[in-house]
Amino acid sequence: MTFAHGLVIGKFYPPHAGHRHLVDTAAARCARVTVVVAASTAESVPLALRAAWLRETHPQPHVEIVPVMDDAEVDYGSDAAWATHVNAFRAALRLMEGLGVIWPPVDAVFSSEDYGPELARRFGAAHVPVDPDRARFPVSGTAVRADPVATWEHLAPPVRAYLARRVVVTGAESTGTTTLTRALAAHYAARGGVWAATRWVPEYGRTYCTEKLAAVRRAAGDPGLWLDDLAWESAEFTTIAERHLALEDAAARAGSPVLFCDTDALATTLWHERYLNAPAPDVERVHERAPHHLWIHTSADGVPFEQDGWRDGESVRSWMDVRFRTELARHRLPHVTVRGAHEERLEKAVVAVDALLAAGWEISPPL
Repeated sequence: MTFAHGLVIGKFYPPHAGHRHLVDTAAARCARVTVVVAASTAESVPLALRAAWLRETHPQPHVEIVPVMDDAEVDYGSDAAWATHVNAFRAALRLMEGLGVIWPPVDAVFSSEDYGPELARRFGAAHVPVDPDRARFPVSGTAVRADPVATWEHLAPPVRAYLARRVVVTGAESTGTTTLTRALAAHYAARGGVWAATRWVPEYGRTYCTEKLAAVRRAAGDPGLWLDDLAWESAEFTTIAERHLALEDAAARAGSPVLFCDTDALATTLWHERYLNAPAPDVERVHERAPHHLWIHTSADGVPFEQDGWRDGESVRSWMDVRFRTELARHRLPHVTVRGAHEERLEKAVVAVDALLAAGWEISPPL
């Protein structure tokens, strides 16, 4: 080790491969490393989330991630502005000491920014420049905020999961939701490049139902039991919604800038209503925190009902179709309804998804 205590300071707004290289370089050369994540109230990506991302990507035991709010004016020519920023950074270090993290004084500042030497001087430490020309990792926080798609390969899995645009394909039984979800994923994957990793998430409720029926049959010793013989509890619908969202998160971490989801927690609230004749506030809460951006409703209009052995029936489908339209409108969710043949539905859905992607990402500029 060259240094006793290295310091890395940045906004990490959001963190990218260049940041990862910066912290890893410091970790390789220092016995201890403190990474100060300095955010302002003007920024839209939460400070706690950025810190969590860095903790995940830098699990080294000698690396400490320290979040700090810093709303001071950014003016590299102002001694007063410098003093305010440095005081905030020193306060963050003292806070860690108050929590029992006692490390040696900072003797090295690692940075790829022009302000690095002055920051190091104010800490009485050596400055260690790391890839200042961005030759190894041609990316910056500014570039990511401006165009996440163009910089996707430089983003860590948790950042991708946060930025991925999630599109829900939803509708009543036998309206082609799974067929359309698969087709959309294939359509975008065929574009190649960063889009080649486009994924889709199957409906977890169907999986849960299959496993539940198998378990009930084994317990009863009766392979003839069927769906109507199942008894449901409200907590099961919450489990279905939670696990489906977890599958989405896993897929978004490894996928492209768009993820397609076959149903969601909102649909699960309707199935809760169907089977228990009651609202599902716990499932509603899952829906409220799910990061979805567009809903594509597959209408039952003009689609022949097909019984695959698992479905309730055409009359229930008609009722559910109305409920989907009603709930999408009531929640004021951005959605489109697709009708007609499969090709027509796919074409209209692609237009809506392209518009979503073209709208870009609303990430507030830093101070």
